[in-house]
Amino acid sequence: MSEKLKEPEIKLFGKWDFKEVKVEDPGLAKYISLKPVFIPHSGGRHEHQRFKKSEVNIVERLVNQLMKPGKNAGKKARAIQILRNALEIVHLKTGQNPIQVLVKAIENAAPCEDTTRISYGGIVYHVAVDMAPQRRVDLALRWIAEGARKATFNNFKTIDECLADEIIMAASRDNRSYAVSKRDEQERIALSSR
Repeated sequence: MSEKLKEPEIKLFGKWDFKEVKVEDPGLAKYISLKPVFIPHSGGRHEHQRFKKSEVNIVERLVNQLMKPGKNAGKKARAIQILRNALEIVHLKTGQNPIQVLVKAIENAAPCEDTTRISYGGIVYHVAVDMAPQRRVDLALRWIAEGARKATFNNFKTIDECLADEIIMAASRDNRSYAVSKRDEQERIALSSR
């Protein structure tokens, strides 16, 4: 009886498959990790190694961004629940795999250019520079979480609904999205300082 044991498929929260998700931006493909996980919680094993965060699942990186300010700091279980509900809403509204929608949102919210300061003898110039792909992903995740946080402030919507709306708008490159508008603003500033 040499039956091959079939390995169970690893799906996010037991629902969404990582295998069908594709990263279309070739610059970001190496930095958006789609390693399959059941629950996005690695326990911070990447913490003390340089650039190791690019190997952390992209869903977990968004969860970590949701924990950032004040009251929610360190409450990962709450952040995971918020993201789980948001992905469920994204799936219901779009009918697509919500991980694919999230990856598309990150690609659309990641800026390509930034400005840096160069000083020549006391005079400061702002010069446009290309941005590293790791920083592009970091900024996109930060702006998506920040946009959801700002949208839920003084609003009847929950943060779950606001995060889902932010992800959907960023994925469709809608200018009402906080993350996309921040990207456009940053690139406009970089363009004017060329």
